[in-house]
Amino acid sequence: MSTTTTATQGRAAVPGPGGPADSPAPAPRVVRQRRRRPGLIALSVALIAAGGLSGALLFTASGQRSSVLVVARDVPVGATLTEADMAPASLALDPVVKAVPAAKRAGLVGQRAAVALKAGSLLSPGQITAVSLVKTGEQLVGVALKPSQLPASRLAPGQKVLIVSTPDPAQAGAAAAGGKPADPAPAPKTLAATVVAVGVAAPATGVVVVDVAVPAADGPVLASRVATGAVALIVAAQEGGS
Repeated sequence: MSTTTTATQGRAAVPGPGGPADSPAPAPRVVRQRRRRPGLIALSVALIAAGGLSGALLFTASGQRSSVLVVARDVPVGATLTEADMAPASLALDPVVKAVPAAKRAGLVGQRAAVALKAGSLLSPGQITAVSLVKTGEQLVGVALKPSQLPASRLAPGQKVLIVSTPDPAQAGAAAAGGKPADPAPAPKTLAATVVAVGVAAPATGVVVVDVAVPAADGPVLASRVATGAVALIVAAQEGGS
């Protein structure tokens, strides 16, 4: 007797491993194809490209560096600049910052510091001047001073000082030997001056030569006083000080 297997309508018979179909298989699913939108794809690509370009421009702008000058060591106001006082540096600066290009380093040698310059600071054009501290109608006089003839505080170019005439020790000794009564000491003579440069103290004596600018009429008088050594230097009160 023969057996006939009939497939269920709407189902496909799947043969089993050993012969006839064991169970009906589901009907194949129909996959819908997505519609491509060329306009949307083009917009996405354009946005990605614009973002990358903006990032590149921002990175380039932030990475732009300028070769400028910085102060290599402390320079007092009025001191003459040398090449050793300045050093080149590569810095990223805001356009509003005024700096001196490193290419102008040689042209600044010989000019003076208009303000006190601190090591490591950025050098700006307003901190440098070509004007000498010795003005028209003045003379430059070197005053040799022992440590006891000047303040312990460090002098700086541009500082206002007074040169004081001190009593001559020889004359004072002669008057005492003659037995003459001591006359009231007159007020010491003073001469206003401006410090232009301060030398280095001598190793053995500690004597320091201070260059000062004085009116031309007082230059010879001061030079004669300095020759006797009977002078002292005091710092004048600053304008506006109490």
